[in-house]
Amino acid sequence: MELRVGICDDSQTDAAYVETFLSAWAQERDLALHVERFPSAESFLFRYAEEKRFDLLLLDIEMGQLDGVTMAKEIRRDNQDVQIVFITGYSDYIAEGYEVAALHYLLKPVNGDKLRAVLDRAVDKVRRRERALTLEQGGEMVRIPLGEIRYLEVCRNYVTVHAKGDYTTKSTLSRLEEALDGRFHRLGRSMVVNLEVVRRVTKTQVVLSDGSVLPLPRGAYEGLNRAIIAHS
Repeated sequence: MELRVGICDDSQTDAAYVETFLSAWAQERDLALHVERFPSAESFLFRYAEEKRFDLLLLDIEMGQLDGVTMAKEIRRDNQDVQIVFITGYSDYIAEGYEVAALHYLLKPVNGDKLRAVLDRAVDKVRRRERALTLEQGGEMVRIPLGEIRYLEVCRNYVTVHAKGDYTTKSTLSRLEEALDGRFHRLGRSMVVNLEVVRRVTKTQVVLSDGSVLPLPRGAYEGLNRAIIAHS
């Protein structure tokens, strides 16, 4: 596979170090690598408007007029798949990193072992994103990438898969659940949720990254929280 990576940092020295490390890591993992470097958030967003096919972004936070967190929020408006890692000299923005579903937060100077571990996690997530659920819809087969699925819910003898669109098929939830992977968690009898799009959990509700609010069955709170911790 080819991993497409964007490095955004106004320090040329730091960006060069990360790119050199990336090249060595990719060679160890036998991965093809396409890397682009950007000196500012503005320059990246200009490029991103033309080409959105990035798998991983390594972002500084303190950059000129537009900071890395604001840039990440802009990206997350239409892209929930790209893996975002903040690499910065400041620890004040960790909470904001969670708002954009950042994969990790690394402090400068970057520790090589920690960066290697984060890159391994990123490529694992990219590979899993390529898996898909196949449904029959109106006499044709529809392939839905697992990473696009937010949740599945049962209504009588049908299951609706909520992804970029909604797909309803005659099936049991258990049968479709067999095609899913470890990022999905069952909520009671009638619903399965993608843990990677869960943003907040209360005793009665699950709030997803797109603002959807799902009812949380009684007794499901502890199990869901344990699943989120285990998956993170």
